[in-house]
Parts: sequence; C-alpha cells; structure tokens
Amino acid sequence: MKTWLYHLQVNVSDTKVSFPFYKDFFSNLGYRIMEEGDDHLGITNGTTDFWIIQTEAEYKSHGFHRKNTGLNHLSFMVESKEAVDVFHKGFLESRKIPTLYQTPRLFPEYGEGYYAVFFEDPDRMKLEVTYKP
Repeated sequence: MKTWLYHLQVNVSDTKVSFPFYKDFFSNLGYRIMEEGDDHLGITNGTTDFWIIQTEAEYKSHGFHRKNTGLNHLSFMVESKEAVDVFHKGFLESRKIPTLYQTPRLFPEYGEGYYAVFFEDPDRMKLEVTYKP
C-alpha cells in the first residue's frame, strides 16, 4: 500500500496572529489558500492540505509545548541547500523571526548533506525547512 500525508490540522491560540503568519509562510513554500473563514484556514499544495483552526476556548488554557506528548515539529523539504538559504533570508530574516540552534546549518547527525533552518510559529510550534540530498 502506498500512502502519503493527506492533511494535517494545526490548532492555534489566536487567528489574528497565526493566520497572517501561516498565509505568508505557506505562500513562500508554494501553497495556496483553498478556504478561509473567521476560525479556519485551509491551505494546499495539491497533495497535502493544512487546516489552521482556532483552538476552542475551553482548551486554550493548556497551551502548546513541543516537549509534551503529541506533535513536536513539522519539516518541509525543499529542492536545494540554496532554497533553505533563500527561505531564511526572504522569509525569516525579513520578518525578524528568530531561528533556533544557530541555523541554517548542516546537521550531519541526521544524514549526509542534511541542511536545515528551524524556527517557531506564533504559538511556539517548531517548524523546519530542510534539504537532504
């Protein structure tokens, strides 16, 4: 059986902050908006869909931390090391979004040529843009 990730839902604490971030982020990666409402945002690249959803009030007090059980981070593969650098300069630096782990840089412990930049979304979920030959 062949499989691939069809969609992923990310709950956010404040759509006024997270929607602009994710619209801009996904646009930089070649995704497009397929649906948008006050409490949801659907984004696709034609293969994988992301749904950015407002967290219900009764669950907001728990907050997010990537070290808790559940999702730790999302990694997006790009076609070259240069594409990681272009994303870093064009998206992260231009918006003054800090990177994690002194990135972008090579991570030989993850495989030969593994090159990535790590950063966080407005709720501090870790995101990664990666090249691996």
